[in-house]
Amino acid sequence: MHGYGYPPQQPPKSRPDSATLITLRVIFVALTVLSCTFLGWAAMLRLAIVTRKPRDWWLLVLVVALTIGLLAFFASLPEEEEMTDAEALIGVGWLLVMLIGIITYYLIMEIRHYATPGTYDSRQPIPAPATNPYRPPAAHHQAPVPPQHPTPPPTPNPYTVQDTPPPPAPRRLDQVRAELDELSDYLRKEGEGR
Repeated sequence: MHGYGYPPQQPPKSRPDSATLITLRVIFVALTVLSCTFLGWAAMLRLAIVTRKPRDWWLLVLVVALTIGLLAFFASLPEEEEMTDAEALIGVGWLLVMLIGIITYYLIMEIRHYATPGTYDSRQPIPAPATNPYRPPAAHHQAPVPPQHPTPPPTPNPYTVQDTPPPPAPRRLDQVRAELDELSDYLRKEGEGR
């Protein structure tokens, strides 16, 4: 037992290294493709164990049932006769739908699982618990008082370049007005001369 107070907090589970995750994904996809989906249940089993979601366990059962059904379908075909086009279409279609479905679902859900913010990178430090687990909780709670540290005034950066202020606007405006007046007078005289 841990005595009074809260039990010690378990550190969050660390996320496996990216290279390990990619290697495992390649292995399970290759296993599914090379076995023509007959070992696709292995990828679904890994996903169900990793995510621990009931949906993934149900999909594992469904994949196993569909694999057994596919094996039963191929076993029920007569050996002496040649496979008809309909039987071949059903068998190959069943196989392709399972192959694409298993690989797509496995990759999407595993990538999404390890991309969630609840998982941590193994290189990140583990945050310390907020309370002491070996001290019983206080009878009354006081608001924590933040430490009072005087903040120094901001110091100017000696490496910044001081910009010179732009020339005053009124003088420039007067110059533009005078030029526009001269231009309008010139245009009037030019218009009267015609």
